[in-house]
Amino acid sequence: MKLETSNPNNLTWFKGYVCRQQREKRHGHQGAVIWFTGLSASGKSTLAHILEKELHDRGCSTYVLDGDNIRYGLCKDLGFCDTDRKENMRRVGELVKLFVEAGIIVITAFISPYRKDREAVRNLFQRKEFLEIYLECPIAVCAQRDQKGLYERAMRSEISEFTGVSAPYEPPEHPDLRICTDRTGAMQAARQIVRLIEKNSIIKRPPNRKQPLFGATSQSGAAGISCFQREKSPGR
Repeated sequence: MKLETSNPNNLTWFKGYVCRQQREKRHGHQGAVIWFTGLSASGKSTLAHILEKELHDRGCSTYVLDGDNIRYGLCKDLGFCDTDRKENMRRVGELVKLFVEAGIIVITAFISPYRKDREAVRNLFQRKEFLEIYLECPIAVCAQRDQKGLYERAMRSEISEFTGVSAPYEPPEHPDLRICTDRTGAMQAARQIVRLIEKNSIIKRPPNRKQPLFGATSQSGAAGISCFQREKSPGR
């Protein structure tokens, strides 16, 4: 076991007996981040969970981190001002880094509106460990999907600092994949993402694939999702 101490607070990072490569060998795939970004109700959570189901059915070790869920616990003390949004992303980035070190494919669904904050998270990883997926969708379509009517309330100035209305969203300039979710079905979009993951050697493409992608998910109902559902809680 190796100890590393090189900071003014005398903190020590313990390196254990099991390394990341051993964990990845056990999982049968690389640890990586699939980072969804886009406006509220652009389809991030829907796609994240469809993708997780497909990867899980293949035997992959996965976990979805959802923007709203994170704010129930780890980030429940944060609001939506610029400073709090930045801290939210910093915490998420460090959490995701631990998942990747454990050899897990972590799928994140965060608006993550600022390029600088997304880039700070990306810089924690090697090039092929972090795949940024931009879900592009007109705000009018997002508002139609908004089951709680938060967009309407934001447009009436009843909610402040709402991304896309009273707070900015900075689209990725060079995402690994851009999907227009107002024109692309959920299952079609998920297939594109799986192929991207295979292309980057995070998972292996099944040899002599006999059935289409997501064939095994029909029993769970995931294969029946042809369009993006109205999202229950489009977190900011």
